[in-house]
Amino acid sequence: MRERWLKIAEASKPQLYRRVTLPLRAVEGASRPDPRQNWEMLDKGPARTVCDRTWRGGESFILDFGVHTVGYIEFDLLSEGIADAPVRLHLVFGEIAAEVCEAFDPYSGQMSRAWLQDEIVTVDVLPHRVALPRRYAFRYLKITVASDSAAFSVRFGDFLCHSVSSANPASVEPLPAGVPEDLRAMDEVSLRTLANCMHTVFEDGPKRDRRLWIDLAICAPVNHTTFRQFDLTKRCLYLFAATSSQEGIVPACVFEVPQPHAGNDFILDYTAHFAVTLLEYAETSGDWQTANDLWPLAWRQLEMLQSHLDERGLFADPGNWWIFVDWEPRLHKETAMQGVILRGLQAAVTLAEKLHDPDRAASLKPIIETMKKAAREFLFCREKQVFVSGPDRQISWASEVWMVLGRVVEGKQAAQLLRTVMAMPDAIKPVNPGLYHLTLEALWMCGLEKEGIELLRSYWGGMIARGATTFWEIHDPERPLLSPYGNHLVNSYCHTWGCSPAWFIRDLVRRDYWKGKSPHKLEGSFEGSHEINTRKSS
Repeated sequence: MRERWLKIAEASKPQLYRRVTLPLRAVEGASRPDPRQNWEMLDKGPARTVCDRTWRGGESFILDFGVHTVGYIEFDLLSEGIADAPVRLHLVFGEIAAEVCEAFDPYSGQMSRAWLQDEIVTVDVLPHRVALPRRYAFRYLKITVASDSAAFSVRFGDFLCHSVSSANPASVEPLPAGVPEDLRAMDEVSLRTLANCMHTVFEDGPKRDRRLWIDLAICAPVNHTTFRQFDLTKRCLYLFAATSSQEGIVPACVFEVPQPHAGNDFILDYTAHFAVTLLEYAETSGDWQTANDLWPLAWRQLEMLQSHLDERGLFADPGNWWIFVDWEPRLHKETAMQGVILRGLQAAVTLAEKLHDPDRAASLKPIIETMKKAAREFLFCREKQVFVSGPDRQISWASEVWMVLGRVVEGKQAAQLLRTVMAMPDAIKPVNPGLYHLTLEALWMCGLEKEGIELLRSYWGGMIARGATTFWEIHDPERPLLSPYGNHLVNSYCHTWGCSPAWFIRDLVRRDYWKGKSPHKLEGSFEGSHEINTRKSS
């Protein structure tokens, strides 16, 4: 089976689209208090001004490509005078301004220092066309002339980036009239985020974690609504299947080279996402053959998850698994896991019914009802009218969102639950866009689209107000430099789970949400969209 699955994955590998991207401006960093990670980029003129002068040892410049870009850099390096020694350059690539304005060393992060994007390039003979073989993810490029010779100075010319993605922009239908301008800008940033993560798999981030992770449950539906690159999702599903463990458990992440193989991580809540993703893919693509082929593997994930329920039907942490849910370190995750498993089981019921497996569908229904009943009986705080988690009965958005997504509560009760927790100042909030995406899903399920739009504007709009041209791996408005890795410079600032707004905005379009409403900005819209809009005129 593994060999056959690998062949199907290879046959589904998408082509890469290439285009040339040019730098727009020369800029200089100026230290400023937040909101833009403590840096503001000052305009120093068109990018060509860098090429209009010569450069000597110790001098540096920064080029701004206008928006986040993923690809391969080339430029000319020439001499003025007789080049009697090699030229050594220090190149630094930054997704955000802080990466080219702050020193990488001494490095104190928990992730490998090698993820930080800097290179030393030595050129022996001038003139020379410098073409870096490694792919970079960046908006800013800083170059320092690291060597010096009294006999000559250097000149630069013809900078360009060969940008790559398996997303075809021509396949995306434009938003119709009536969508507010700030949400149009947000949609554009969402599409860029997703496209820059779409290669031969959905990469978690094109700067860091350049591999497939199983949280494609979030980005795959956005792809299906926009770029419609169904083969990419199919490839990813088969790669997870082909690299599953001997016990049949899908890994959290997969490497493609030198041949597809699983990473070291197996994340308990991520295993439940496999059935959810498989169902959504089959329903939107119509490819029920793949669903049928991978159905036994999806069943195996839910079978394993059921083994972690106690006699009451509540999730019991086995203690030997990574449970993710969110990067918030204070979060108690037991109640959220109850909803995660419920959502997976309910997706499995639908898959079983669609794939004519009535016995398995019937076997899951009483388990689902037992789990729901247990959640309402043991996890609900009647005094505060919310679900709680952990020994100190913690209240969090994660718990309430997953109780809604797991359909423990529905309709008006679910809507009131979400309104209640979101109004609690001490409730633990999410810190990554993935859990905010799930919050939007829960709001949508309850008919709270207005509250969902407000969340789009405050959270994703908040990133744009901080200078984002792609959405980030982690964003806490109250802790703007927060990093789960001990260093904000190694955070990913283009991350697949940040692309959500495009799906929700387009779902509102499908339902004529703005029909008859003013196309102008609505009250509470974010500022900062001009950066994206002026990019077009440039």
